[in-house]
Amino acid sequence: MTTHSHPHTYTSARTVAIISQKGGAGKTTLAIHLAAAAARAGRVSLLIDTDPQASASQWGEWRQGAAPEVIDSAPPRIPAKIAAAAQQGAELIVIDTPPHADLAASKAAECADLVLIPCRPSAFDLAAMRTTIRLVELLARPAFVVFTAGPPHAPHIYADARELVAGFGGETCSIILPDRAAYRHAVAAGQTVFELDPGGKAASEIEQLHMWTCEQLHMSTIAHERKSA
Repeated sequence: MTTHSHPHTYTSARTVAIISQKGGAGKTTLAIHLAAAAARAGRVSLLIDTDPQASASQWGEWRQGAAPEVIDSAPPRIPAKIAAAAQQGAELIVIDTPPHADLAASKAAECADLVLIPCRPSAFDLAAMRTTIRLVELLARPAFVVFTAGPPHAPHIYADARELVAGFGGETCSIILPDRAAYRHAVAAGQTVFELDPGGKAASEIEQLHMWTCEQLHMSTIAHERKSA
């Protein structure tokens, strides 16, 4: 194995980087729940926390070993951590990145098969998101903006936001993750929305996002079939 190769050229693992140059976009919440949705579907998933605030790592400690596994990494070590995890059987690797950190964002995007850019549908957040889109464009990685933490019932707001993203040359994910109290309650308790309220709207929306992500990565969305095969 050479450390100069791109991880997904020699493994079957797929990597998703969660990147936003603006704070408060819900990066960690998205990263936690995407990794958890993969684990719930029967995949071996891993969350790599590159944020010095270590919020995802703290959440992982609260879970006392429950999936998904969370590890931390300095940005220069991300490729090696991905390669090691893939060799140990990881199937979906999610990278949580800090805001205002070009190095971490660049390293994560370089290693990613898919970049998700969480963004609130507000003027300030949309304006800041343009910087992230440009960064991902420079690295030529497939990327989609995921609208987060906005009002649940405001289609005109999301329509306007989609138009603005398109004007920046970006693409948007078809799944929206509106503001839900379930996220705050779940994360504070070291849980996911699947564990807190499995029949709730937040759990349903995360499940839809996970299935959409699998489609983008050309991964089966019915992992349980492999276990019974």
